[in-house]
Amino acid sequence: MTTVDLLARLRALGVELPKAPPAVGAYASSYRQGDLLFVAGHTSRTVERPAHRGVVGVDVDIEHAAREARGAAINLLAAAHHAVGMQNVEALVHLRGFVRADPEFERQPAVIDGASLFFAEVFRETPRHARAAVGVASLPGGACVELEAVFAVRKG
Repeated sequence: MTTVDLLARLRALGVELPKAPPAVGAYASSYRQGDLLFVAGHTSRTVERPAHRGVVGVDVDIEHAAREARGAAINLLAAAHHAVGMQNVEALVHLRGFVRADPEFERQPAVIDGASLFFAEVFRETPRHARAAVGVASLPGGACVELEAVFAVRKG
């Protein structure tokens, strides 16, 4: 798949990649090692708005949290595009999702499906990614969802 194809597919999904959010600490937003690109944690925050704050299962419902996961997935792609260019991104290998949730909440996978289903639409020709969905007590900025990813990239 070429960059034009992937970017066209994103546009067909109604997605325009934003400028990659910068790292907000003493780390790199992404790190390439061989044919893997590790992308640090991202929420759904944009230039226009912060990530949605709240606790899933208390003041954020699953559907809204899944939309936040989709927004974080878009930011992961923006970071990958900034790091290596979309023409060099071949597949999503692993996705790790963190859900700020009530201790009794057990549906973290349903929340992270918001990102996984989006990535399945984007990377239709590649196998599904491996994944973890973890409940946590707190996330940066009070966000309800944060994601990190590993992408396969072209050698070069």
